[in-house]
Amino acid sequence: MAAACILLAGGGTGGHLYPALNLAAAFGRLAPDLECVFLGGHRGLEARVLPDSGYRFRLLPLQPLYRQRPWRNWRLLASAPAVLAGVRRAFRDFDPALVVGTGGYVAAPALACARVRRVPVAIQEQNAAPGLVTRLFASGADQVHLGYPEAEARLRVGDGTRLSALGNPVAPVAPGGSGGGAGNGGAGGGFVWPAGRNLLVFGGSQGALALNRAFLRDLEWVAETGEPWPDGVSVVWIAGPAHADHVSERVSALPLADRVRVVPYIDDLGRRLGGAALALCRAGAMSLAELCAAGRPAVLVPLPTSAGGHQLTNARALARAGAAELCEETRLEPGDLWAACRDILTDETRLRRMSAAAASRGRPDAALDIATEMLTLLDRAAA
Repeated sequence: MAAACILLAGGGTGGHLYPALNLAAAFGRLAPDLECVFLGGHRGLEARVLPDSGYRFRLLPLQPLYRQRPWRNWRLLASAPAVLAGVRRAFRDFDPALVVGTGGYVAAPALACARVRRVPVAIQEQNAAPGLVTRLFASGADQVHLGYPEAEARLRVGDGTRLSALGNPVAPVAPGGSGGGAGNGGAGGGFVWPAGRNLLVFGGSQGALALNRAFLRDLEWVAETGEPWPDGVSVVWIAGPAHADHVSERVSALPLADRVRVVPYIDDLGRRLGGAALALCRAGAMSLAELCAAGRPAVLVPLPTSAGGHQLTNARALARAGAAELCEETRLEPGDLWAACRDILTDETRLRRMSAAAASRGRPDAALDIATEMLTLLDRAAA
């Protein structure tokens, strides 16, 4: 008898893809005989990541939904027949016993097909403000798992839906989290955290241009005003592959350049956060989940254009919990970001309090906990 198959549908961005990959790894630990397969889109990050993942997958010609420019959605309508045909083929070829949606537009046709075929459905929603796909399909899902308990108030689920808030499925944090050779700051060579108290600045896997500009402006403001640099504090700045050279060149001209290390990226960052005392970053759900799992507080600058304002909602939830300070991008003045970070890094009591608050929101075992719950749907389907 062939092993049961779980179809994971989600992608477009890392915020939807990596939860699915982390859940697949958890399924593999809990039930090695199961097969996990992925459904993604040609245009999403999954097109680059899944070929090296070791999992079978299908990519669909799905077009994005344009909320602000609806006249461009003719492409979405034109691609619908090919997308639906691809979903039907995937169900025929893989015959999934469970369909898991982790968000992104590719999840919608997979979840719809599962309901028509009476295949059990589970949804994992990362954000405090649930996405469109989750809002549409939560009422018919067998299970809905929330990364933020605050999301429950924004959802309508069915009478038979099991709703839980077990956190976002992050990869396991490496012991100590600050290791050398496993992470790196470029295409080659090992990355080692500087000694002392480190501020980690990052904006996602590709960097964040506006955040880079804002923090660079702040460092230049520090240099111009002659403000003393706090003892023992260093900056590790993940500027993104497209921006690192420019940022590094600008930083190297500053008198404080020896306190700032600019890198394009750090591999496997979520496992290495133990080397940071504080993060300055966007407010994507998975980034925040990784920070909380490592017990690391943050100064958050939500992406103003995130769908449905979900990053601002995420940031407000962590700020209310005492794990973060919120700085809205449209209100920033020169020096604001640096001042917020400096004040936290130089106040031991505040830093410890915020770290404890972050850790209290952390769910390092969320992937295993969620996968355990989802596997009960296979038991029910087999009964």
